Amino acid sequence: MTESQESRAQDFVGKWLGRLCRWMAVLGGVVLVAITLMSVASIAGRSLLGRPVPGDFELVQIGTAICVAAFLPWCQMQGGNIIVDFFTAHASERAQALLDVFGALLLAAVMLTVAWRTGVGALTVKASGETSMIMGFPSWIGYAFMVPGFALTALAGLYTGYISWRRSKA
Repeated sequence: MTESQESRAQDFVGKWLGRLCRWMAVLGGVVLVAITLMSVASIAGRSLLGRPVPGDFELVQIGTAICVAAFLPWCQMQGGNIIVDFFTAHASERAQALLDVFGALLLAAVMLTVAWRTGVGALTVKASGETSMIMGFPSWIGYAFMVPGFALTALAGLYTGYISWRRSKA
């Protein structure tokens, strides 16, 4: 566990946000297991009975999008996002921490924008009555289930930016 993860674990907000992010990732994992089982059933049905699960690719597409959005907050809280430190490897710890602040706040701003626009998109798609081609599944539901993951990622970005800021002051 790195220093920043240890300080997050001792902070009330960090504990609360960490648990929320973990549960979001667990929900994403449940969705991933469900679409995996559905895919296996569809492939087996296609091979053995000549009858796949109708609309299986639609469900995989929607489920995968939901999983990605659900896994992002946990990844941010664990410091699992890609960091290219080629140019900063020899920079001072303070400079690295300040760059981490900038990166986390930039991520938060982008994720907040993505959450907002995905929510607006969900409302627009719902109003238009758009459904998937084969199953007739309402498309807006997939968008709506992605919004909480993106919003939580924005909160995780703000929090990890705060932690990096504190690290830069030490």
